[in-house]
Amino acid sequence: MTIRVLIVDDQMMVREGFSVLLNAQPDIEVVGEAVDGRQALAKVAELRPDVVLMDIRMPELNGLEATREIVAADADAKVLVLTTFDLDEYVYQALRSGASGFLLKDASARQLADGVRVVASGEALLAPTVTKRLIQEFSRLGTPRAPSQERIGDLTERETEVLVLVAQGRSNAEIASYLVVAESTVKTHVSRILVKLGLRDRTQAAVFAYEAGLITPGG
Repeated sequence: MTIRVLIVDDQMMVREGFSVLLNAQPDIEVVGEAVDGRQALAKVAELRPDVVLMDIRMPELNGLEATREIVAADADAKVLVLTTFDLDEYVYQALRSGASGFLLKDASARQLADGVRVVASGEALLAPTVTKRLIQEFSRLGTPRAPSQERIGDLTERETEVLVLVAQGRSNAEIASYLVVAESTVKTHVSRILVKLGLRDRTQAAVFAYEAGLITPGG
């Protein structure tokens, strides 16, 4: 199946560059472009793309607000946020808004295509620089949120272990290798974690783990 992508960025050169790189992939098609968040909402409703590549800093409606509205309208929507800086101050806010992951604008063609594929498959795209930024942010925020800590009690010991590995940005295959279990078993654990915690995807699960204090600086 071809992965249908919408590119949202206020810079024409960025949009055109990404379009060329992605359309060169046999399994990816750029179905549309938008110059700001407002136009992105209309294009998403019209085109129903599999993945939205979303810039953060844009006029009219920024990427954070657009992501929030897109996800609110369609819980299955997958937004891959683009940023110029790996330590962008909006990383945490974007993930809280429902983004499925982060990608640096200077990513290579292969990284860009692979990022789109990862998000389209339902995995979270959390690069090491992003997870480091999240840890720093939660360290700055201080004590874990009590409601999050209480909900951890609904998880089994193995599910909690899997949740921590998800929060570290590991894929199902990497988790399976680490725990020496089948990848299908990991998928089952992840599905149960999402249901028990009332979360929409792996990225929300990662944010939950940080907020609950399961991941700490140096952990």
